[in-house]
Amino acid sequence: MNQNEHFKFSTGVVAYPLLFLLFIWMVFWFEIRFGFDFSNYGIFPQTIKGLRGIVLWPFIHGSIQHIYHNSIPSIVLLMALFYFYRPIAWKVIVFGILTSGFLTWCIGRPSYHIGASGLIYVLISFTFFKGIFSKYYRLVALSLLVVFLYGSMIWYTLPIDEGVSWEGHLSGLVTGFLFAILFKREIVKPKKYIWEHEDYNESEDPFLKHFDKDGNFIENIAPKIEEEQPIVNYMLKEKKE
Repeated sequence: MNQNEHFKFSTGVVAYPLLFLLFIWMVFWFEIRFGFDFSNYGIFPQTIKGLRGIVLWPFIHGSIQHIYHNSIPSIVLLMALFYFYRPIAWKVIVFGILTSGFLTWCIGRPSYHIGASGLIYVLISFTFFKGIFSKYYRLVALSLLVVFLYGSMIWYTLPIDEGVSWEGHLSGLVTGFLFAILFKREIVKPKKYIWEHEDYNESEDPFLKHFDKDGNFIENIAPKIEEEQPIVNYMLKEKKE
C-alpha cells in the first residue's frame, strides 16, 4: 500500500468518530430521559459479573462533565486514527477496548469503572509510540502533536484522584504501547534511498563512478576500449576465408 492510499481522506475519517460520539451521547441521554443508571454495567474488577463491563464500559458515563471531557479527545484521536492508520483502525479500537478493559478488570479497585477515557489512553499511547517507532516524518509529527495536546494526561495514570479510574487509564496506556509494537503490517514505511538497501553495490552506482578513489570529480567518463577486439575480429575473418 503506497503513501497516497494511507493518507487519503474519506467519509469514514469523520463519519465513524461522529457515530461513536453520537452513540455514547445517546446512551447518556437514554439514562437521563428514562431514569436509568447503567453504571453497574461497567467493569467491576475480579468478579464474573463485572466481566460484561469489558465490552460496555466505554459507552457509559456518570455525569455530563464526565462525558463532555471524554468527547473532544475521543473525536480528535479517532479522526487521526482513521486518517493516518486506516488499515488497522478498527483493530486498534475493538481490541483496544477489550484488552484495556480486561487489564482494568485484573488490576482495578473494587468499584465500577466506566467511561471512554480508557480507549482515549489507548489511542494516545498507540499514536505516540507508533509514530516514533515508524520513523516516518508525518507519523512522528502526529506523535509530537499528541504529546503537545494530551501529554499532561499522563498524570492521571497515577492514583492522584480517588474519583478517577487511574487503573483504566494505565491499562489503556499499556495497551496502546503493546499495539504500537505488535501492529507492524500495513503501516506506511519511510522511503529508502538506493544506498540504504542491503543489495546496494557501490561499484555499480553510476553517480559514484564520477569520482576517483581520492574523491575528485570526473566530469567525463571515457568508455572502456577493448584492445583485443580487433584481433578477435581478424581471427574470425581468417576462419571465414
